[in-house]
Amino acid sequence: MKVLMINGSRREHGCTEAALQIAAGALKEEGIDSELVFAGADSVNGNLNTLVKTLKEKCAEADGFIFGAPVYYASPSGEIQVVLDRLFSVAGKEMKYKPAAVVTSARRAGTTASLDVLAKYPAINEMPIVTSCYWTMVHGMRPEDVQKDEEGAYVIKRLGKNLAWILKSIEAGKAAGVPQPQPAQKPTTNFIG
Repeated sequence: MKVLMINGSRREHGCTEAALQIAAGALKEEGIDSELVFAGADSVNGNLNTLVKTLKEKCAEADGFIFGAPVYYASPSGEIQVVLDRLFSVAGKEMKYKPAAVVTSARRAGTTASLDVLAKYPAINEMPIVTSCYWTMVHGMRPEDVQKDEEGAYVIKRLGKNLAWILKSIEAGKAAGVPQPQPAQKPTTNFIG
């Protein structure tokens, strides 16, 4: 099993990556592989289409996801939003019914609003959203600060453990013959008329 983690920070090796690495460590302890993709730079430097094409291929192979972003102006980075807007429009089928989690990092505030924005992507794509024992956020200015945020690091580690449990439960369900939900045609209501 494998989890695809997307880092939507402008800083490749910043606090968001530090948080995602904590989750990766917890997944590894449970025997689950992970791959971390830094999407921050390619989302704004003219390489968005190539990045999304690559991510779509990785989504098809992934069993679960963690979307991570720093908080800028009380909202997740524009980079992660651009990537997820495009990715969910072209690779929604490859992600449907696979569990997902979201993580934010901030110096101080805006994390819960950012978590809400990020969670809406998997929520509208029928993806089970994995939670932890508190809000899945870390605080700090530098990656080493994330480790000092003992509660935040603990929450992210629990998130990784919970994601591993969900992935194993889904695998056990498939082995036991529990069928995956089948997509159906959703009615569309237009209120302009």
